[in-house]
Amino acid sequence: MALLESWTAGDHTDEAGTTHPTYRKGEGPGVIVIHEIPGLTPTVIGFGEELVAAGYTVVMPSLFGRPEAPMSGPNVLRAMKQVCVSKEFTKLATGETTPMAGWLRSLARSLHAELGGPGVGALGMCFTGGFALAMMVDEAVAAPVLCQPSVPFTIGARRKADVNLSPADLDAVKRRVAGGCAVLGIQYASDPLTGTRFDTLDRELGEGFIRIDLPGKGHSVVTEQRDQGAVDRVLAFFDERLRVA
Repeated sequence: MALLESWTAGDHTDEAGTTHPTYRKGEGPGVIVIHEIPGLTPTVIGFGEELVAAGYTVVMPSLFGRPEAPMSGPNVLRAMKQVCVSKEFTKLATGETTPMAGWLRSLARSLHAELGGPGVGALGMCFTGGFALAMMVDEAVAAPVLCQPSVPFTIGARRKADVNLSPADLDAVKRRVAGGCAVLGIQYASDPLTGTRFDTLDRELGEGFIRIDLPGKGHSVVTEQRDQGAVDRVLAFFDERLRVA
């Protein structure tokens, strides 16, 4: 695995006994990068390398797919089959938090306990785009970033507007935002896969939701259809929230 050979392979087991592989590299404040479908693609790894170069300790879990496999139709289909049969993910349900959030929160707590500071960053994308929102229920997450959140799948108006959180977790997110933990969200404005959930977050979080709608056509804002302005804004957000003065 040439792209990951400079990363330290490991794993994390949460309190429930669930284990997933991880890849770690860098020094500085912690940032958890949660990959999109079909997995830890070369472009996701490349984005992780950018964060490492910017002075962060980056941890990339491998939740599905084969690490280093490129974005392709067959790889997407294989990953979709994997997530569709897994009980760790929600796909169509509204008003529910993904079960994967528990493991990710545990990973964030562990990284924060090790590195200290105000907290860790968390960035999800596409299928995992809303996971960072679920993670910020835990105070270990100080800088949540949502890149093109696409779950629940946008079938019908209700699912298009849903933010993949239970009512209790949404209330917890609102309390954290009221306490000063802002949320950064980035999408292509024309992307049909993100639905209207940014409108929901505008309404629920107010000024605590920093919304960026990119012009043009695309989906993956920091990887496949990478927008440099989006990448720069993510880096600035992490600098603002995670660096200790």
